[in-house]
Amino acid sequence: MRRLRSAAFGAIPLAALTLGAAFPDKPSLATYFAPREPGVQAGGVRLIPIRTAEGTFNVWTKRFGNNPRVRLLHLHGGPGATHEYFEAMESFLPAAGIEFIYYDQLGSAYSDQPKDEALWTTERFVDEVEQVRQALGLDRDSFYLLGHSWGGILALEYALQHQQHLKGLVISNMMMSIPDYNRYAAEVLGPQMGPEVLREIQEIEKKGEYESPRYMELLMPNFYAKHIMRLPEWPDAVSRAFARLNKQVYVPMQGPSEFRASGRLERWDRKADLPRITVPTLVVGARNDTMDPAHMKWVAGQVKNGRFLFCPEGSHMAMWDDQQTYMSGLIRFLKDVDEGKKP
Repeated sequence: MRRLRSAAFGAIPLAALTLGAAFPDKPSLATYFAPREPGVQAGGVRLIPIRTAEGTFNVWTKRFGNNPRVRLLHLHGGPGATHEYFEAMESFLPAAGIEFIYYDQLGSAYSDQPKDEALWTTERFVDEVEQVRQALGLDRDSFYLLGHSWGGILALEYALQHQQHLKGLVISNMMMSIPDYNRYAAEVLGPQMGPEVLREIQEIEKKGEYESPRYMELLMPNFYAKHIMRLPEWPDAVSRAFARLNKQVYVPMQGPSEFRASGRLERWDRKADLPRITVPTLVVGARNDTMDPAHMKWVAGQVKNGRFLFCPEGSHMAMWDDQQTYMSGLIRFLKDVDEGKKP
């Protein structure tokens, strides 16, 4: 029987999930911050060579902390965004003794940015993640994978091929069907705007004027501020991540429109394959997200050992605008899996 547990942990103070409370066999401060790599220390930064049919390129990673039982690798969104919007994790995960690893996918931020569009496929990105895993020595005794937005697609695809290496999986704010997402955007998100605003956005998109200043003038107050990030002022980490978005990766895969995926991901749908996921899985949804929270809850019930975390105040960037709920729920999930508890 598939197991589903819904949780909204916003009422749990993060102080209760400190280094001591979260993991009984916690690393000491000296152990948590001890260097792991030999030689000159680089603050946990490591460039990893990635072999592809188009050549070998380097991707950037940065390890934060040491915990041989709980090592969390982040997969950022986009495609083509950056690790930077995960920086909020630094205010929460170290106190729980959780080791986590930033990682800019090929084409993003500190990683190499080749121009060959043949590189921008889901299959090649999955192979890249596996090469990163091997290079970092991550495996089933400690390896947790968190994918947010596009990273959720990548995490699910990775798990379908390599879940024997995973201890746990987190799918954050990403529906498991692009056709379903397009339908939700058209039938739910779009009509929430004023009809005149929606009409003007659609006219701009019909003309292909996605770089028009007017396009962003309409999107920021009517879409981004309601469904992407609901804080009155965007944190610097989020602004940096969006400013660095590599459209040479984003557009071929997602397409240029914010309301309809039309690139290589347009027909992506893995709903039928969700029962194949047997590792403990946390699925995160948010009330104001671009992703249908009802769909996200359904996903948690389709995998074999799923838990649903609902962020009632959150949007697509719920790790920022419903931070207490998101971080507490994530830490509790990692703790429970580490202790051998079923979701």
